[in-house]
Amino acid sequence: MTSISGYRSRNDAGLERFSLHGKVAVVTGASSGLGVAYALALARAGADVVLGARRGDKLAATAEQVRKYNPRVVAVETDVTQVDQCDRLVESAVEAFGRVDVLVNNAGTGGECHHVTEDPPDHFRSVVDVNVHGSYWMIQACARVMGRGSSIVNVSSVMALTTAKMPAAAYSASKAAVLGLTRDLAAQLGPSGIRVNAILPGVFPSEATAHYTENYKRKIIDARIPLGRIGDPEDIAAVVVFLASDASAYLTGVSLPVDGGVLVN
Repeated sequence: MTSISGYRSRNDAGLERFSLHGKVAVVTGASSGLGVAYALALARAGADVVLGARRGDKLAATAEQVRKYNPRVVAVETDVTQVDQCDRLVESAVEAFGRVDVLVNNAGTGGECHHVTEDPPDHFRSVVDVNVHGSYWMIQACARVMGRGSSIVNVSSVMALTTAKMPAAAYSASKAAVLGLTRDLAAQLGPSGIRVNAILPGVFPSEATAHYTENYKRKIIDARIPLGRIGDPEDIAAVVVFLASDASAYLTGVSLPVDGGVLVN
């Protein structure tokens, strides 16, 4: 008969799989919004954190918040559309902590709303450059140094699979491309023990949604979100910790919506 103490011991061992102690996590787009939430959650779970973003002042502010949970943090101004800057971010991680175990590919842009007949080519290209090319360059740089048991978390969007019925072709197309990227690289990197998964956020507080009125938010909730609320950053940050940790050791190539049920409709 199993003792209570024995049960607790096994239970504690199971919880240990969610720990990120001893792991090094790189987070791009870490200067605001969900990128900050991801960085804080990873640090709380025990990871050493390397932050990348274009806005140095906001990046420094994120680093200060992260240090409350783990003093082992490095921040590097990074434009993910520049291959050399992606390489530099990863090199900085290795120089500071000796390794990279986790990549959260969060850097992205929503672009502007243009009808298909009026969308400037440079606008469409710029959105794809950040959301697709930037994700790929970061994966390329990290995969060169990652070992077995490492995890890559790509950030797509529910807009990859549905529409908000607004002109957002560049954003939707680029986020759908991230899902294809995730599947292909999961197959490529699986034999090396590197997992590649994607999350599809629904509606969360961000710079893009900051201008939404309470009335407009209520309309979105009533029309599209069965759980009856907009997501809290900690809701999705916890999912990132799960995918980064050994708790998800047998998951790869997965596209996981975190959307309160938007895709049910």
